[in-house]
Amino acid sequence: MTKKDIVLKVSDETNIKQIDVKKIVQKTFDCIIDALIRGEKIELRNFGVFKVKQRRSRTGRNPRTNQVIPVPPRKVVIFKAGLEMKQKIK
Repeated sequence: MTKKDIVLKVSDETNIKQIDVKKIVQKTFDCIIDALIRGEKIELRNFGVFKVKQRRSRTGRNPRTNQVIPVPPRKVVIFKAGLEMKQKIK
């Protein structure tokens, strides 16, 4: 499912113009991204939790040359599904 599919479905079910729904969906995504940039945790009840996790630096290896390469620390976004989502998917 794409963002466009979400917009079409919400628009059909609510009788709101697609352009308005698209703005709302995009603004929602923007708010989530902005909060994650600030290091905040996003908790959407019964849906899940988004948070940023810092990965430690480590040493990696190039599989072609067997050369050891340092991998710098980086931030990654983690999503953990909520209880209700887990139950519905089963």
